[in-house]
Amino acid sequence: MKKTVLAAVLSTAFAAAYAAGPDAVVIGAGGAGLSAAVTLSDLGRTVVVLEKMPMIGGNTVRAEGGINAAETPLQKKLGIPDTIDQFYKDTMKGGHNLNDPELLRTMTTHAKDSVAWLESLGADLGAVGRSGGAKYPRAHRPTDGSAIGPEVIRVLYKAAKDRKIEMRTQNRVVELLTDKSGAVAGVKVSTKDGKTYTIDTKAVVIATGGFGANQDLLVKYQSKLKGYATTNHPGATGDGILLAEKIGAATVDMKEIQAHPTAAPNGTLISESVRGDGAILVNADGKRFTNELLTRDAVSAKELEQPGKFAWVVWDDATRKTAKLMDSYKKLGLTVEGNTVADLARAMNVPAANLKATMAQYAKDQAAGKDSQFGRPELLQPLTQAPFFAVKVQPAVHHTMGGLKIDTKAEVLNTEGKAIPGLFAAGEVTGGVHGGNRLGGNAQADIVTFGRIAGQSADAWLKTLK
Repeated sequence: MKKTVLAAVLSTAFAAAYAAGPDAVVIGAGGAGLSAAVTLSDLGRTVVVLEKMPMIGGNTVRAEGGINAAETPLQKKLGIPDTIDQFYKDTMKGGHNLNDPELLRTMTTHAKDSVAWLESLGADLGAVGRSGGAKYPRAHRPTDGSAIGPEVIRVLYKAAKDRKIEMRTQNRVVELLTDKSGAVAGVKVSTKDGKTYTIDTKAVVIATGGFGANQDLLVKYQSKLKGYATTNHPGATGDGILLAEKIGAATVDMKEIQAHPTAAPNGTLISESVRGDGAILVNADGKRFTNELLTRDAVSAKELEQPGKFAWVVWDDATRKTAKLMDSYKKLGLTVEGNTVADLARAMNVPAANLKATMAQYAKDQAAGKDSQFGRPELLQPLTQAPFFAVKVQPAVHHTMGGLKIDTKAEVLNTEGKAIPGLFAAGEVTGGVHGGNRLGGNAQADIVTFGRIAGQSADAWLKTLK
């Protein structure tokens, strides 16, 4: 699936020569960058998107679970009593109360507008599921349960192409240029053949993502992460943070780095939505060890306490039919399976008696509507329908909550707390929104919401220059 998606979103070739003077430059062609670029274009601005990788999409194209939003028409239709205030409370609690309250309120308030905007561009967000740490189902995703990221990139890429937005791949920004007053004046760019050129512009949006694939930075802020695998794409190296720091930008929460509990040994993310749809976690002894719907940091910590510091995600055929996403793991060769629980246990190399007892207890609890072992709030499936499937998983670096310090207008702040004129940022390159731990489904809400705000704020800034 990933190869197909990535091939489908290869960027258009850029012009050999550049006519200087776009209204804005967007650095990074993931969900945040494309949201900003499309917004700017719709406001009548000329914009160039610069992407250092050979293709667009960034980490967004790898996202699987959903986009969180509260008080949406779909939730109301399904009778889900979610509220923006509950969304805020869940996220603040999940972030260990380290979240910037104003940024968080902005995201939770406007996430429903982001969902509506994506749908207006043609996105299929006809299903909703529950992610860890959420009181109610609010992770909006494609109707067939497939991954959210490819769908977001599909519609944003099409929107950018329809608007004839210029997107240049393999063009790395190596310097942010400023004038004597400290305002943004342009960018210096390096091409794949080593040549450099500059673009003069009065507005720059940084949307380069986090630093989950930069071992040096990870270890700098969290030495315990040395040698950890990562679910991030190779380009997630924190470039935007480093660029902005050179012109005085402040950072926040840089030590807050999240490990996702369900990454396959090769780093492939096993979506949290798999557990949300009914899958369970068992250890090397074939026993459950946690409420699978706790926050990612909590589940990761429990997992690291298990023999071998790994676990198995287990689901049945009925669960598989609820989400197309699960079939992709089989296609990637990540699953083991069995026609009986005993067969599955042999494939997993766990004690068959233990796994059979675990599955039987779970089915009993599901029928009773109460998890007698760990208090899981939702038991959607009894996990009794053959065949049965499992994927071996372990914690891996997934999200860097820290980054550039911004305000609610997505303006990048300097070390004195003042906005750097003409510089904006959105997505994982920023810090403050997620606090000490990001809840599943909130990354997509963050990147689209603040991507749109960054575009709107860049337009407002440009208006002041006339």
